[in-house]
Amino acid sequence: MDKSSIRATILNEISKTEKAVSDYKELTKPISPNNAIGRVSRMDAINNRSVNEASLRQAEIKLTNLQRALSKLDDPDFGICLKCKQHIPIGRILIRPESFLCVNCAS
Repeated sequence: MDKSSIRATILNEISKTEKAVSDYKELTKPISPNNAIGRVSRMDAINNRSVNEASLRQAEIKLTNLQRALSKLDDPDFGICLKCKQHIPIGRILIRPESFLCVNCAS
């Protein structure tokens, strides 16, 4: 495994995910009740906020897992599936560096 390309991929993903977390935090700010947007528009804004909150939670989990992957990159068992103990293909690691399971065990 080329650990330098994996490290670069993880750092790139961390950067993108941190930006996404920041954007989602901006989108999930409270909606002011005295904002004159109308009842239907307010309900739509509240619904959109809940969708963005779910996306924020997912992005925060991904960021935590990416940071964990970066910290474990130099471990001898990096790239080994936690469940079946087989090697995770390098393609999967490069696409989803936050994954600690192979494709078979993840499904």
